[in-house]
Amino acid sequence: MREFLVELVTTVPEGTDPAEVDRRRAAEAVRARELAAGGHLVRLWRPVGELRSIGVWRAEDEAELHREVLGTLPLRPWMRATVTALGSHPNDPGKTDTAA
Repeated sequence: MREFLVELVTTVPEGTDPAEVDRRRAAEAVRARELAAGGHLVRLWRPVGELRSIGVWRAEDEAELHREVLGTLPLRPWMRATVTALGSHPNDPGKTDTAA
């Protein structure tokens, strides 16, 4: 699977019932755990003081990432996603490939 850096900004539409927001947020937490267990959600951060998330996600390609991974998030209709495909760096200290 390929890795992607994904920035997610969620904007709840004005006038949305707070109960609907709570329902979707609870469902989002469940779906995030499922995606992590399936190897699609690797890491997720929230910059201090900001209402956005930055994460490392995995999928076969960007189409699968949008369709079958991010597209399954309950909050997705309210999200703006910025996706950057990642490649390995020769100086990555976490690199596990020992081939020369």
